[in-house]
Amino acid sequence: MWQTALVGWRVAGAAMLAAGLVAAVVFGGGGTSQERADAGSWRLGDPVRYENLSIFPVLSRAAADTSAFLTLDEALRSGDVVVTESGGDAMQRSRDGRPVAIPQSGGPQVNQLVLINRGKRPVILLAGELVSGGKQDRIVAKDRIVPPGAPPLSLDVFCVEHGRWSSGSKFEASNLMVHPSVREQAAVEQEQSKVWDAVRSGTTSQAVTVTGEAPAAAAAPPLSPSRIAGAMRSAAPTEAYAKLYSSAATGVPVDSFVDEVQKRFEKATSGLKDEQVVGVVVAYGGEVAWSDIFASESLFDRYWPKLLRSYVIEALARPQWKEVATSEDALDFLRALKGRETSESEPGAYRWNQVEEGRYVEIRLEALRPAEITLHWLRIHRTN
Repeated sequence: MWQTALVGWRVAGAAMLAAGLVAAVVFGGGGTSQERADAGSWRLGDPVRYENLSIFPVLSRAAADTSAFLTLDEALRSGDVVVTESGGDAMQRSRDGRPVAIPQSGGPQVNQLVLINRGKRPVILLAGELVSGGKQDRIVAKDRIVPPGAPPLSLDVFCVEHGRWSSGSKFEASNLMVHPSVREQAAVEQEQSKVWDAVRSGTTSQAVTVTGEAPAAAAAPPLSPSRIAGAMRSAAPTEAYAKLYSSAATGVPVDSFVDEVQKRFEKATSGLKDEQVVGVVVAYGGEVAWSDIFASESLFDRYWPKLLRSYVIEALARPQWKEVATSEDALDFLRALKGRETSESEPGAYRWNQVEEGRYVEIRLEALRPAEITLHWLRIHRTN
């Protein structure tokens, strides 16, 4: 039986996602919220559990048309997007052969790349997406949308390959999303040193239960700091994230864990009638820690393989608590936040909004064209 709670829905952001509409929402400082969506069309499914990982499917009866958008991986593979080191090649060519100048900045920089959208569709970038190549592998620092025809973009990034600064200038799709501990340091903390620390440590979590207390004793994590250090020495001397967190490098069964969770997830979400899976809420042991929700099932499906792998790596890096999060815990995790709000926008392209309340952070990415759509809604229980 699917969990039928949450029809009353208390989070304006997810209600917007459910109907594919942008609502008028004000967070923080005792603010109010007004919705233009059918909250009854959205609910949580029963959790998919394996080891210390619980994944709650987010289901919707309505979805936006997201076919106009490309993901970063899709755009890199097709050649619609080119990513290079800043201060590298002085010129690139657009799809129609016109030369496009790249801003020069005195040479390549660790925390900045240049991105050109040469295609005809807007491209979605999510914090934590990895691009490989150049002088070292990098991850995107913040969610955003790059419209077609935009001038070359100075893209903020973080390094996830500490020991290399050599070789080429161009980047390729990696089909990887860094796991939540690393992604949090990029998206929220915005500090390179903390990103490196999270890559080396596996997890930055200081696990607590939903009551705020430390959990009971648990088994040590399979993906321990010592295993990660061993993988650095033997298989990933440059600390390249993609090599470091592979099953072969660590001797930990990342791939088989992913396969098992995927089989259970497919079984749990098969046979849905008039509903679509548009996202997930993720828990480790008794701690609900993360949520990625999208405007449509098709957009969720395009990100799901690399998101699932990222959740599994985090699960393997955390202690194996016996406690499990309940559906009520997952619903409470999605309560509306009232805290400090930060917003950014690019007219005619996108709006980015972040709300912080205590250890919780919500990030919402809204497209403004070709239609107003909340494309991605992220909720984080900060690990530190």
